[in-house]
Amino acid sequence: MRKIIILIPVYNDWESLKKLIGEINETIKVFNNISFECLIINDASTIQLPEISKPSKFDSMEILNMKENRGHARCNAFGIRYIFQNKKFDNLILMDGDGEDRPIEIKNMVEKIIENPSKSVVAKRVKRSEGLFFQFLYQIHKLITLFFTGKNINFGNYCMLIKDDVEKLHSKASLWSSFSGSVKKHINSFNEINSIRGLRYYGPSQMPLIKLLIHSLSIIAVFKYQVFLRSTLIIIALAYLNPFFANFSIILQILIVIFNMMIFIVSKRELKKDLINSHTNLGEINRITH
Repeated sequence: MRKIIILIPVYNDWESLKKLIGEINETIKVFNNISFECLIINDASTIQLPEISKPSKFDSMEILNMKENRGHARCNAFGIRYIFQNKKFDNLILMDGDGEDRPIEIKNMVEKIIENPSKSVVAKRVKRSEGLFFQFLYQIHKLITLFFTGKNINFGNYCMLIKDDVEKLHSKASLWSSFSGSVKKHINSFNEINSIRGLRYYGPSQMPLIKLLIHSLSIIAVFKYQVFLRSTLIIIALAYLNPFFANFSIILQILIVIFNMMIFIVSKRELKKDLINSHTNLGEINRITH
């Protein structure tokens, strides 16, 4: 029997989690010959863990409580590593706990995996539900990423990985900083499903703009050597064009240098030592049995 583990990081948003696992349960009822397990990473929430019941289709459900808050990306990195080292499984589903990764799309991912079990599946974002300002920033991020890295990264954390790909990722330093960047860099080939970004269950995102900026730069920083090479070539080209566009050329060169400095600083977040030792941040494990 195929075994699928669903990994969900949570920080304080327990009401969303309860609604999410209920909707996941309804979605996976159609699969009779698949075993599902749910693993929740509690990122040192400041709101007390409420009573949570195990949905009927989950064979097991655990909450791993972290001692210190490390952030969304690092919860995913720890979870991937923990699952690979401690669990028996065939596939791993990663998804956010706030409703933006729609549970109904799990069915499409599972069917895609059954159709081609040798490739992981990512949820390609074809439509977003955020406001116009966020969508504008997201398009700018995609353009900058494509221009400086040559990579079109049109997916986030929502995906279904085969075990071989989990093995490839679980010890990569870049995983500690960016999941989607790591997938694009280290997994040669994967399938896609079209995904519509859902609305948050309860209220708008509380993530400040500076964290969104760091998140964007972290993805690009996974490909820092491509960024540095392309930036060097652009600066050389601008130097030749300087007599024709003097002021514009100088300003653009300065901006590119600043951008590269930011990428260099953010790339220092890729700490393999911290990834390897991430288990030391694990506290109590709650096993939900009913």
